[in-house]
Amino acid sequence: MLPHKAGQSCGYGRGSEKPAILTAVPHLPLVVNITVALALSLVGGLAARRLGLPTIVGYLLAGVAISPFSPVWVGDTEAIAQMAEFGVILLMFGIGLHFSFQELWRVRNISIPGAVVQMAIITALGAWLARRWGFSDGGAWVFGVAVSVASTIVLLRGLEDHGLLQSRHGKVAIGWLVFEDLATVAILVLLPTLVGQAEGPWWIPFWAVAKAVLFVGLMLVVGQRVVPAILERVVHTKSRELFILVALTLAAGTALASSALFGVSLALGAFVAGVVVSESKFSHQINADLLPFREAFAVLFFVSVGMLVNPSYVVEHWRQVLILSVLVVIVKGAVSAIIGFVSPYPARTALILGAGRGQMGEFSFIVGQAGLALGLLTTNQYSLILAGAIVSITINPLMFRLVEPAERWLQRFPTIWRILNREGAAAPLPAETLTGHIVVVGSGRVGRHISEVLTQLGVPRLVVEADPTRLKKLQSLGVPVLFGDAANSEILRHAGLERARALIVTLADDVAATSVVLSARAQAPELHVITRASTWHGARLLREAGADDIVRPELEGGVEIVRRTLLDLDLAIEDITRYTDLVRREDLADGDQPSPERSRVLQDLVQAAHHVAVQWFSVAPSSTLVGQSLATAAIRTRTGVSAVAIVREGTLTANPGPGHVLRVDDRVAVLGSPEQMAETERLFRGPDVPTDD
Repeated sequence: MLPHKAGQSCGYGRGSEKPAILTAVPHLPLVVNITVALALSLVGGLAARRLGLPTIVGYLLAGVAISPFSPVWVGDTEAIAQMAEFGVILLMFGIGLHFSFQELWRVRNISIPGAVVQMAIITALGAWLARRWGFSDGGAWVFGVAVSVASTIVLLRGLEDHGLLQSRHGKVAIGWLVFEDLATVAILVLLPTLVGQAEGPWWIPFWAVAKAVLFVGLMLVVGQRVVPAILERVVHTKSRELFILVALTLAAGTALASSALFGVSLALGAFVAGVVVSESKFSHQINADLLPFREAFAVLFFVSVGMLVNPSYVVEHWRQVLILSVLVVIVKGAVSAIIGFVSPYPARTALILGAGRGQMGEFSFIVGQAGLALGLLTTNQYSLILAGAIVSITINPLMFRLVEPAERWLQRFPTIWRILNREGAAAPLPAETLTGHIVVVGSGRVGRHISEVLTQLGVPRLVVEADPTRLKKLQSLGVPVLFGDAANSEILRHAGLERARALIVTLADDVAATSVVLSARAQAPELHVITRASTWHGARLLREAGADDIVRPELEGGVEIVRRTLLDLDLAIEDITRYTDLVRREDLADGDQPSPERSRVLQDLVQAAHHVAVQWFSVAPSSTLVGQSLATAAIRTRTGVSAVAIVREGTLTANPGPGHVLRVDDRVAVLGSPEQMAETERLFRGPDVPTDD
């Protein structure tokens, strides 16, 4: 899919010596290229995040750094492009996993006309600009189509970061994007005919479209019966490796088979495979298992795209880059917003459409690559598309942040606002109406129990969850919830942490939990943070990140065993609590030996076990204590023990006074030494009842 020039294999910069790493491992050129690409992507991604930009920008710039135009290092364009193809397959497969025909159909009244009208307007404007810049007729139209489409990854990330992914606005934006992607796939199939380069009879392109429709139909009808059965059989093997392998095979195998047998693109084949798998009960597990593969190979896709950018061309034609950026960010965003305003949706939906669609992305690159393959675009012209994508992706987070200020500004003009917001005010985000609430990150078993307790106590809570299945269940129960990954997005900014009473992090992954704690501390330094830790090292990291209370399930299990053992030894519960709290507090301290304080407390407990005991006795009918008050019974004078509690008919009296009169079957707790207990037992049983001595 990604074109390359002959001779642009793994190499080195102009006029420079061969890099030492290639000299050291000349038999592993592919490994070298991938390692260098990933390392530079890491650096670029970290720098982008530090600047508040999408990581995609860093990945694209990493590709520029190892492009054929680099003066230092030239990566193997063909090798990385082959790996990038797999990234496209996994990327589109993942999009298909989250696709829902039902959700799409619900927003068809805005998504279908919106996608068609916006693509038509922006394509025409883009083609007009391209013709003025000297593009051929065919190249101009390809350029226009590439400019008209938006990035799936960027839009989904923007919606997730702002807590909008499962909102009505987000569903409209996603539905629009899906219809746009489907339209783009059709254009790619018909492109050779549209530009007059198709070979054979005139009906060949339409036959290609028919085959694509046939493929989709077969997958939806037959695939939805066969794929779940295959997954069910693999699950019964109880092998996670085989489960991951079958998921990868479904993604890549379906994409390759669709391309070979039906002539559709790998991207469409993988997307349809994801849609089919999404109907299976194992879809969420597949999504979780393939996420690391998808993220890694998607990075290589963006690196391979960046390798095609000619920096010198971009610098020389900066005016064209600027004009293109205005067309994409402002004009395309404005057209999308206007379509949203004239549709029967809240004004915020239109503003989110305008902000989210003002960028270019994956399909822009794919359309541009098709233009290159057909000879309609030159490499330099394709660099212009890539430059526009980089600029628009960089600016897109800022556009999302302008949604709320724009909404407040429009509300200053009531007449205009009533015209634009015909449906009335949209429902606010969950956190916008909460104060003094508890934010719970994760709704697994631990998070679910916490949420149930808070519900019973009447304490407001907000759950942040990334699992779609749990999300639907929470929504059905009426629980306020934000959908998104708190560890890898900006979703916490919309949880109202500055107004919250506490944050509880129940994630099992210590790295993810640390990321959440760091983000929370940056937003609300005084917020009380309670988090779960899976390991001792993870607990140390969480403590350093700023967590106030850390709970380790493994440690808590050991502490509970110790507590129950000490209770069986009849030790004072206050001393047991003091010791177990000390164990928890010292768990994160350096060294394996207990501290002097902990040793002293334990020694006190042991001595108490030997010298002081609490024991319960029942007042027998024959006992001389019946009918006497504690003062006249003189239990302490006669035995040396002290009565500390009395239970009568299920009612406990702690520290009873001297006037308390004893009755038959009263249970009395006394405190004393083991030696004193024998005499006390005789007193409570009475003189006519023999003891066990």
